[in-house]
Amino acid sequence: MAVTESLLKTYADSDALGLAALVRKGEVSPVETVEAAVTLIERLNPQLNAVIHKLYDMGRKAAPTVDRNAPFAGVPFLLKELASMWEGAPLTNSSAFLKDQVATADSEATRRIKAAGMLLVGKSNAPENGWSITTEPKLYGTTHNPWKAGITPGGSSGGSAAAVAARMVPIGEASDGAGSIRVPASCCGVVGLKPSRGRVTLAPFGDYWYGGAYFLCATRTVRDTAAYLDALAGSVPGDPYTPPTPDVSWLNLAAQAPKKLRVGFTVTPPNGTAIDPQVKATVLATVKTLEGMGHTVEEHDMAMDGTAAWKLYTHMTPVETAALFDYMETVIGRPVTPDDVEPVTWAIIQRGRSISGVQHANDIGQLRQLSHAVAADLQPYDIFVTPTLTQLPRPLGYYDMTMTDLDAYNAKWADSVFMFPFNLSGLPAISLPVGWSAEGIPMGVQLVGRYGDEATVLAASTQLEQAMPWRDRRPPISA
Repeated sequence: MAVTESLLKTYADSDALGLAALVRKGEVSPVETVEAAVTLIERLNPQLNAVIHKLYDMGRKAAPTVDRNAPFAGVPFLLKELASMWEGAPLTNSSAFLKDQVATADSEATRRIKAAGMLLVGKSNAPENGWSITTEPKLYGTTHNPWKAGITPGGSSGGSAAAVAARMVPIGEASDGAGSIRVPASCCGVVGLKPSRGRVTLAPFGDYWYGGAYFLCATRTVRDTAAYLDALAGSVPGDPYTPPTPDVSWLNLAAQAPKKLRVGFTVTPPNGTAIDPQVKATVLATVKTLEGMGHTVEEHDMAMDGTAAWKLYTHMTPVETAALFDYMETVIGRPVTPDDVEPVTWAIIQRGRSISGVQHANDIGQLRQLSHAVAADLQPYDIFVTPTLTQLPRPLGYYDMTMTDLDAYNAKWADSVFMFPFNLSGLPAISLPVGWSAEGIPMGVQLVGRYGDEATVLAASTQLEQAMPWRDRRPPISA
C-alpha cells in the first residue's frame, strides 16, 4: 500500500498509546501502522543499523487479526536480539556461534506482548551475549547514535533505544543485566525502566544471574512504559521472586501526583571516579525541580564500595555465561571455539569454567549480603536520584569486545557505576532524558525506588516529564 507523508507524520508524532488510540478510533489501521514502520525503517536504518532482522511479513500477516481493544493495538514493535523468543524469529544473541538459530516457541513475555496488540516488524541490534554497554557486535555491525555521529548509542539495548529515539517504532524491547536498559536510554534520550526483581517472568527460563537480569522496554513517554509494565508484569507458578503488586494499574498510578516524597540524591560515584560537570549539573537541576514540587530533598552518598562490588558481580556472571554456552553446545552439536565468539565473550566463558562451585556459591552469598546493604542504605528514601552515566556517551570503540583481558574490559564500565547496584539489589530504577549537553547530547538521570514500588518511581517520573519535558526533542536522524 502507498504510505502518505501525512500518515508518517501522525505515526512519528504519536507515542505507542497514542497510536493505539488512533487504531481503536479507526483513524488508522494496523496495516497502515506496519507500513509506516516499514517505510521509516527503510528510510532511517541505513544510517543507524538499529534493526538487524527485518521481519516485516510477520507484522503484515498479524495486522488484520489485531484485537483493536488491546492496550497497544496495532503498535509496531522491535524485539531485542537477546534471549527473548518469538516463534519463527531469529534467536542468535548476536553471536556467530548461534547465527542460524530460530526460536521454535514463544517465551511467556512474548505471548503477553502479542496479547497486548503489538506487531513485530523486526529485531533490534545488541552486542554479543549482551555483555557491553555499547552496541557494536562483530556479527551485525555497529549501531549509531541518532543524536551525534561517532558516539555510542549505549548497550546492550542500543538498537531498541536508537530506533525509538529516531521514531522508527514507538516502543522496543530492552533488557538489563548491569545497566543495559538505562544506559542506552540515557545515550539516546529515551525512557528506560528496569523493574523490580521478579516483576516480569523469565519463563520458560527459571532465573538468570540470580535475579540480576531484567526485561522491559525503551519508550519516549512515561505512560508508555507504565502501560507496557501493565501488559508484561506478573509471575508464573514456580518463579523464584514475586514482588508485591498494586491493586491499581501502573498506568493509572503513574498519572497520580505522588504525596510529598522524601528524596535522596548523590553526585558522588561510589567507585571514586570523576563525574562530568554537565552530568552533575543535570542531576542537581532535577533535584531542584523535585524540591520545587514540594518534595523533601537530602544529599546522601551511597555507602557501598563500588569497585569491590563490581569485581564481585563480574566474578559471578561468567559462570552463568559459561553454563549457557555449555548448553548451546548440545543444541549446535559441537564445542564453542575462540573463532565462534568475540574475544571478550571467550574470556568470559573461560573465566566461568575456571571458577569452582564452592567459590560461585560464596559469590552468590556475598551478593545477597550486598543486596541487603544497598536496600537498607536507601530505605529512608521514597526516591533516590543519581546520574545514569557519570560521563557523556563514549566514542564508538571505547568498549572494545576484541579485548582479551577481561578485567581491563570490565574496568571500562566505571561510567556506569550507578547501574549494577540495582541489578543485584532488585530495586526498580528508571533513566529519564531530562538533560542535554552543550552539544545537544542526551544525559539521563536515574530515579530509584524501594523494592516493588514502581508506582512511586513512575509517578515522580511523570511529574518530571511535565516539568522538564523531552517528548518533542528529536535527534538529527529521525522521522
